[in-house]
Amino acid sequence: MAGFWGKRKREQEAAQAAQDADLARRAEQALVAADERIRTAADELAFAEAELGSSMTRDLKAALDSVRTHLREAFQLHQLNHDEIPDTDEELRTRNARIVQLCDWAEDLLDEKTGALADSIARVRQAPQIIAKVRRDAEDLTARVPHTRATIERLSSRYSDSAMHQISASADEAEQLIAFATHGADVSERRRAARQTEEANLALETATEATRRAGALMDAVEDFEIEALRAESTLAEVVADSRADIIAARTAPRTPAVAAAVAELEKALDALSPAGTRNDPFAELTQLRSANAALDEAIAAAHYRAQNPLPSVAHVQHALDDADRQLGVARGLISGHRGWIGADARTRFAEAERLRIDIPALIAPEETREQAMAAARRVGQLAAEALHLAQRDIDSSRPQQQGWGGDGWGGGRRGGGGDIMGGIMGGLVIGSILDGIFD
Repeated sequence: MAGFWGKRKREQEAAQAAQDADLARRAEQALVAADERIRTAADELAFAEAELGSSMTRDLKAALDSVRTHLREAFQLHQLNHDEIPDTDEELRTRNARIVQLCDWAEDLLDEKTGALADSIARVRQAPQIIAKVRRDAEDLTARVPHTRATIERLSSRYSDSAMHQISASADEAEQLIAFATHGADVSERRRAARQTEEANLALETATEATRRAGALMDAVEDFEIEALRAESTLAEVVADSRADIIAARTAPRTPAVAAAVAELEKALDALSPAGTRNDPFAELTQLRSANAALDEAIAAAHYRAQNPLPSVAHVQHALDDADRQLGVARGLISGHRGWIGADARTRFAEAERLRIDIPALIAPEETREQAMAAARRVGQLAAEALHLAQRDIDSSRPQQQGWGGDGWGGGRRGGGGDIMGGIMGGLVIGSILDGIFD
């Protein structure tokens, strides 16, 4: 048996030695690769600064400085592994693992920062093509401006100024942006020729953005006409639906809310622009939809109230009075036995008192009276639970002796003190319940 365990131990030691050798090899390879990556990253930084300027390459420069600082630790650990001082296997293993970790982190960070600059460098190298595209886009957009002006004029004869304000100046704004884009392309060329790379890149980016915005403005004019026609079609459907709702409201319960909603919807219908006049279909559709939705809500609320009558103020007040009586009984029991009452009873009692504070303000308004009734019932329920839990805590905390006879004073059941207190507590609870029944 001893030979078996010895063989198994030698196999484990051999496996661990192989793993340590592999880790040491990986640490050396990672250190060489990381050092080479620093050199190539430094070259990439120099090229990027020449093409993009120092501001756009600031992150890569900071990353390179950080990597150089942390790689010093990796080289120091590698040096410790090969000095004349003997090391334990665990020390070598820990150092090599740290070297691999630092080198992997360094390569990942440099890859991330150089990758972030790749697109910018590509755009800079393609600057002549991009400038040519900006000028082509400017020419195409300039050709679209007359059509956009004509569309705006045609739509202005059909829709009101309030509807047209979002596109009325689109043609003028597009022209300004096109001129700005052309000027930006010229500035970018001049700055690049003067080797002012950062200014050239900024001018090119703003020129590209200007052409994009100009195209979006003119597209918005075309979209406006489509959306306006769609709004007019929807408005006709909502008008028909609103008139049907007004007719249906005659059979709904006659409440002040329904009457007010009908009046508002009729007012919105009367405010619609006559056929053949300039109108704002967006604003009219919004107003009519709002009034229509308000009538639907009022009718639904009236039907609900008819099926679920609102409790009277007196009914809610009676429920609140009953809750107050139960709170009073629980309060008296808990305050009289403070040292015996546990957390469950106290928590329910505190929650009941917290809910009780807000109830009076909810009773008078009709929209919150049901909430007041539910809260009053909840207060009563919590107070009853607190009372039950408090009584349980008191019973469990009393000494469990067998009456007077337990200590030589006679036999029989527990003495009169406990029975008297139980009778008093039971009487208070029963009295509160009877009061609630006969009030």
